[in-house]
Amino acid sequence: MCKHVLNAQVAIRSPCCRKWFDCAECHAEKEDHPLLQAFEMVFVCKKCKKAFRKDAREFEDSDEYCPHCDNHFVINAVTPKPMLEVEGEDARVDSRMIKDDRVRQEDLRTIFDVKEAPNKLG
Repeated sequence: MCKHVLNAQVAIRSPCCRKWFDCAECHAEKEDHPLLQAFEMVFVCKKCKKAFRKDAREFEDSDEYCPHCDNHFVINAVTPKPMLEVEGEDARVDSRMIKDDRVRQEDLRTIFDVKEAPNKLG
């Protein structure tokens, strides 16, 4: 399981040490040598568990899918981000956790403005 890319759909075999990794960062963490760059890449689909090869020089839109099960493995990477969230009930049921930053206007009860009265009188 890759901790760098949350939605990794394939494992990639590194051409230098012939081991399987989910991303280049995983290879850099576990191995003491740099990742060797190659045009022919070997993948294993995590959905159907079958291996296949792709040539990076001839990569087309149709090559974004596993040839065995049509799993779309070239998707935008979602990386984990540290964040602080508040868990609560559904806001439609209990809205105490929602802060309203709007400035509330004062309710005018009559046409006579009480705050302006001293300025208008005599």
